[in-house]
Amino acid sequence: MTTTAPARPPSAPGGGTGTGRRTAVPVRFWSGRVSFRLHRRTALVSAAALLLCAALLLASLCVGAYPVPLPAVADALFYGTGDRLAVHFVNQERLPQALLAILVGAALGVSGAIFQSISRNALASPDVIGFNSGAATGAILVLVTVGSAASTVAAGAIAGGLLTALVVSALASRGGLHGIRLVLIGLGVTAMLGSVNSYLLTRSDLNDAQNAHVWLVGTLAGRGWSSVNTMALALLVLLPLALLLGRRLRMLELGDELASGLGLEVNRARLALTVLGIGLCGVAVASAGPIPFVALAAPQVAVMVSRSPGVSVAASAAMGAVLLSAAHLASGQFFAALAALDAQIGWIDVVSESRRNNLLPVGVTTGVLGGVYLAWVLFRRRGTGSA
Repeated sequence: MTTTAPARPPSAPGGGTGTGRRTAVPVRFWSGRVSFRLHRRTALVSAAALLLCAALLLASLCVGAYPVPLPAVADALFYGTGDRLAVHFVNQERLPQALLAILVGAALGVSGAIFQSISRNALASPDVIGFNSGAATGAILVLVTVGSAASTVAAGAIAGGLLTALVVSALASRGGLHGIRLVLIGLGVTAMLGSVNSYLLTRSDLNDAQNAHVWLVGTLAGRGWSSVNTMALALLVLLPLALLLGRRLRMLELGDELASGLGLEVNRARLALTVLGIGLCGVAVASAGPIPFVALAAPQVAVMVSRSPGVSVAASAAMGAVLLSAAHLASGQFFAALAALDAQIGWIDVVSESRRNNLLPVGVTTGVLGGVYLAWVLFRRRGTGSA
């Protein structure tokens, strides 16, 4: 059931918030004793992001090295008829990868929102503070010792992320949890784990090392319906929990003392949210590798677009899905464009070989775009003394 609360009158000058602007109108959802609120603009932005995800998914099904017209995509999806190559590309390759991009992006967006809210620092995303690297280390250990079964790799990634989170949190919480300390310690742990990962690759079998190295870049190429099912099942459990814990997340953004004064058990809430964030990060890393910068950018882009007072779990999930879907589409078009150029002038032998083997890993695209985003954020905040 849904209702809209009446808008509060604008604050008088010199009193309240002092902004003189109307506050956002919240939309409240409830069922029995469970409820959560979502500001109207945030709800609209989330809905628009989901529509954009649908458009990006449809575009991913149509374009590529083997273009498929929209009517042929509809025939392949709904009837399984038409050109055999079109049916194969749409149903067995492009659709599972496009769906996985949406699911992994949503998981990374929510994970980033959780850790940025807990630490009250916009840079405290799981890929920056070392949790992605810890999950990657656990997954690599499984890959080079046990095998590449999806369930064992996911378990290794989650275990590695949880252990890394425990170490980083213990080191950063001495004297109280501070965002800058968490980021700096996380960067150091990330560098150490990078060395560990490199050592594990040098001591493994050549074939295992090659597979693990490709996986470390972060890619959706070669992923099938088993990865989609695993990711969907994980989100079906974890995403509702994140939405239900959103109120505790908002309270933690106020600081430990004020949150405690409002009746929140800070340590218990932070522990539950940390485990939830690591679970989302771990299953995302296990499904697609340690894709960088989506968890960092998605919550902040959602805040900027929706103009919300704090990070929203729902908007972060939708924005993460949009960012990774767009990066996946751009990655697919990169080699398609180079292949067309190669067909015309015939001078890029490496491109043809790459096109036959793999698409451009989506982690490369998000890394480049994320680096530009990070530079822009730091430029905007120059001289402010804030991260």
